[in-house]
Amino acid sequence: MTGPRVLVVDGNRAETRARQVAAGGHDSGDGYVETLLGLMPDLHCDIVRPADGEVSFPRGVALENYDGVAMTGSALNVYDGGPHIERQVEMAKAVFGAGVPFFGSCWGLQVAVTAAGGVVRPNPRGREFGFGRRIAMNAAGREHPMFAGKAEVFEAVTVHRDEIATLPPGGILLAANEMGLQAAEIRHGRGVFWGVQYHPEYSYAEIAATAVRYGQALVDEGLFVDAAGMDRWVAELRALDASPDSPALNWRLGLGPGIRERTQKLAELDNWIRREVLGHFGRRQ
Repeated sequence: MTGPRVLVVDGNRAETRARQVAAGGHDSGDGYVETLLGLMPDLHCDIVRPADGEVSFPRGVALENYDGVAMTGSALNVYDGGPHIERQVEMAKAVFGAGVPFFGSCWGLQVAVTAAGGVVRPNPRGREFGFGRRIAMNAAGREHPMFAGKAEVFEAVTVHRDEIATLPPGGILLAANEMGLQAAEIRHGRGVFWGVQYHPEYSYAEIAATAVRYGQALVDEGLFVDAAGMDRWVAELRALDASPDSPALNWRLGLGPGIRERTQKLAELDNWIRREVLGHFGRRQ
């Protein structure tokens, strides 16, 4: 193996992953790996799924042998507890302790916050779904390498109903919108974590599949007037996935360059790989 090694921690249970695939999306771990390899084909990626059972690495590989760890989103709620969640929190603590560069999308951010001593709670503003709007970097975010090349105010694909209520010691707020914290850095133990409350790794088709998976629950929560309205939105997202440069669809959905342009949409992950993962890989050689 000549390239950096990255561990993807899939936060979902098998049942949720299967339902997402049936709705037209990806298995969360496989989809994350596909995105990472699209950014850097030389990466060597392994997947573990602690929500389904005990974590086991490939033979002869330890956590310290990785150059980065990325944690996916999940349909779980960290405050519910239980072994399937506690294994993930303990794994985040181990990553911080090992000093391996750490990235998290949505659930990954919430798990890292919990592992480092912060607080996650149900968002009193309700669920944020589809696109996070008007996400704005603060002064720290504008200077942070995770956001290099990114528009200072942007939209992002998102789905969550929990929020970061309190960052842990060593946590730095980087971006927020009216729904709450959207990005942070956490320094804890020997490690540095970069995390976002949204999903740079999600395509338009992926969030469309997520809507299909949630179904009537999104109507019941008032995010769509009725099932027909949700179906029309899903069809628009799938059409946009097929024709991402469509002026009409981008205008109708109100999408700016922070999500329309691939280099901006994936900037957070790309910057993490090139700065943190490659830096760690270089130090290990």
